[in-house]
Amino acid sequence: MNNDSMTDTNSAFKEAGATIGSVASDIKVAAVNKFDQAMTEARSKADDAKADVASDVKDVAEALRRASEELRGGSAQERTLGSIAGTLADVSDQIRDKDLGEIVRMVSKVARQNPMLFLGGAALLGFAASRYAKASGNQNNGSGMQSKANYKSQVSAFVDEGNPNVQPVHSAP
Repeated sequence: MNNDSMTDTNSAFKEAGATIGSVASDIKVAAVNKFDQAMTEARSKADDAKADVASDVKDVAEALRRASEELRGGSAQERTLGSIAGTLADVSDQIRDKDLGEIVRMVSKVARQNPMLFLGGAALLGFAASRYAKASGNQNNGSGMQSKANYKSQVSAFVDEGNPNVQPVHSAP
């Protein structure tokens, strides 16, 4: 092999290396852009879900507050429901005001510090969600969307179901 052909071969290798480097760089930039786009969409969906959860918690707090107002003034049940409603209203505000990472860290901290409280809360939340899903399953028309008034009436009915002071009205025989 002569010097000219070695020079041509080295030049071709250098050109191929530069082309491969350019293609790799383009792929990296495209991947970073797609990742950023996916993260932006995920954050947006998480923020929407967070706002929905905060709104739902606030609705439950309002229903509990209404239920506590219907109970005898000063009774233990009334005070307990009022306290739970206040706590849920505070939780709703915290959910709305904090970012998703902070919420996950808070829940994780509570779970580590009070595992029984966390498990009990998770069980209670699961029980309430299953009862709510069962109650709303019969009324869902398949569209996946419910009106706000329908949702509030379902929450109110759910709370009233466990309220001993809400008695059905029976007509006299």
